[in-house]
Amino acid sequence: MSASLTSLYFWVVFSVSFFFTAWTQDENQFIYHDFYVVPQLQRRGLASIRSNGLLQLTSSDGEQREGNAFYPFPIKFETSSRYLSFSTTFVFAIIREEHNSGGNGMAFVISPSTDFCEAFAGAYLGIFNISNNGLATNHILAIELDTVQSPEFKDINGNHVGIDVNSMISKVSAPAGYFSDTDGQFKTLFLQSGNPIQIWIEYDGAEKLLNVTLAPITIPRPKRPLLSATLDLSQILLDSMYVGFSASTGTRVSDHYVLGWSFNKGGQAESLNISQLPSIPVRSPPPSKAILQSRLIIIVLILPVVFVLITILAAVYYVRRKKYEEIYEDWEREYGPQRFLYKDLYKATKGFKDKEVIGNGGFGKVYRGVLASNEEIAVKKVSHDSKQGMKEFVAEVVSMGRLRHRNLVKLRGYCRRKGEFLLVYDYMPNGSLDKFLHRNTKTSLNWLQRFRIVRGVTSGLLYLHEDWEQVVLHRDIKPANVLLDNDLNGKLGDFGLARIYDHGSTLQTTKLVGTFGYMAPELLRSGQASTRTDVYAFGVFMLEVACGRRPIEQEGLTEVVNLVDWVTGYWKRGAILESSDPRLEGLYAEEQMELILKLGLFCSHPNPAARPSMRQVMQYLDGEITLPDIPPEGVVIGLCSETNEASESEIAGNRNSSAHTWSTIDSVLTVGR
Repeated sequence: MSASLTSLYFWVVFSVSFFFTAWTQDENQFIYHDFYVVPQLQRRGLASIRSNGLLQLTSSDGEQREGNAFYPFPIKFETSSRYLSFSTTFVFAIIREEHNSGGNGMAFVISPSTDFCEAFAGAYLGIFNISNNGLATNHILAIELDTVQSPEFKDINGNHVGIDVNSMISKVSAPAGYFSDTDGQFKTLFLQSGNPIQIWIEYDGAEKLLNVTLAPITIPRPKRPLLSATLDLSQILLDSMYVGFSASTGTRVSDHYVLGWSFNKGGQAESLNISQLPSIPVRSPPPSKAILQSRLIIIVLILPVVFVLITILAAVYYVRRKKYEEIYEDWEREYGPQRFLYKDLYKATKGFKDKEVIGNGGFGKVYRGVLASNEEIAVKKVSHDSKQGMKEFVAEVVSMGRLRHRNLVKLRGYCRRKGEFLLVYDYMPNGSLDKFLHRNTKTSLNWLQRFRIVRGVTSGLLYLHEDWEQVVLHRDIKPANVLLDNDLNGKLGDFGLARIYDHGSTLQTTKLVGTFGYMAPELLRSGQASTRTDVYAFGVFMLEVACGRRPIEQEGLTEVVNLVDWVTGYWKRGAILESSDPRLEGLYAEEQMELILKLGLFCSHPNPAARPSMRQVMQYLDGEITLPDIPPEGVVIGLCSETNEASESEIAGNRNSSAHTWSTIDSVLTVGR
């Protein structure tokens, strides 16, 4: 017989033998005393069969990977039957390298599929991944032999046995070991000892009870199981399932072996003959004296390199420290809780990147940031001269950090560094009101929302002017400084220009600050701010909310239209409602719209004595007092009777002065500190 015919003959005999054995294999039970017998297991990843028939799932010299092996034919569990039961036993060994803590463990698995390509290694044992861990659709039962404590999976320790259903978080778990039949004492088993250990897993469908027992191969099976759990596997398993093993390595590695395996779907699994099982590899001996000496020489040679690296790291540390260097003086120590570290703000804003900018004004940029505590903040950079009144300025900032009102953006604190002053606020997700009024082609704020915002800002200003322990002048009231929270509630923010003084006294400053179009005439003349100048800016703010127009707008090449004069013109013609924002399409309460428009004109009156206080504004908005029904020509007289003082000659003088001021200032957008 030729060589080719001989080869063909043996191939045919082998094939017939394989298929005959597979066909005659009892689908309910099988036993392996080595894993070279037919049928061979389906293997994936690091799983392999050694020359002596030993199944090796992972290798200590592998990467962070997993290995699994499954019986090649699905088991028909018939989950609809009330007598769903199974029994299995196998002998395993886990060997870690010398001077290595080892990891991560292995598991016996019942799964509807043998495809674990998407599974993660490490703590997931090659069974689940971060997206499917815990899903009921997994239909997976696993008995884990875990050798690493993973806090995310609530592991009890780094040497335990657990029953897992669809998740790496065990239903029940216990330290690895067994209960002695002689004295009933618990004996610990170290899973990574390298010694063969036998495990028995049995499920009684009638009692819905799953038992797991562990013991060294040198003693008979203990009578008392290590774990018992009441489970209805008919609700977890499918009719057709695969059985097998999975193990994984992570940053720490181990060799995972299975020496023999017996399984029975409908009764007691056949006992393994321990004497017939393959032997496990002998551990590597400890390093010799020569090897230790060579290692010592390498360490000595590496020391200079380490010294150079330490020097480089020290230099890098110094440079980074200079990068985050701040101005910190002794008098600031009392403000500790309100002082933020520059490094924290730098990291929160991703290095003050331009893509994190959420606002840009005359005094600096505003950045969105996320602190290490996952809190969102807004950080405003303000240029300053630390030599001129900085102690008083910081004291005021810290004082304003104590303001507490639902319609004020909380000022959380500050930071000083070189030529910068940083103010830290709560972050408002919907941004500024200015964006909704002027940057959208179609407004997304209806009238009820606008009215609620006006009333909220009124309440906040009343708190600043009258209800807090001191008087707080905001000095820059405008839609750009009114921020909206998740529910579109208005909150007055940006206290970078604010000043504090005692009730009954006067603010001692003549520095002209504010935004053109919102500054009262007397402020432009003298630079003297008061609660009345805040009221003026608030009046312009109300008109802007109602009309959807900026306080100063260019029409044509030469004409500049003042919002106060523009609304007054409509009022004089008896058609004040026609000045309302056309984007509202007439969908508003006419009485409320008329009230806001007229009250805005009252508040922005050129004569400060004719303006109402914020308490009066709140009373008008709440209907506690009625706005006088007078023509625009009588506004001055009508309000003077409520607010006292101001002769007709003073009013006329103020009116003329105001007109002169409006006509001469046409190019300044914002006046700085």
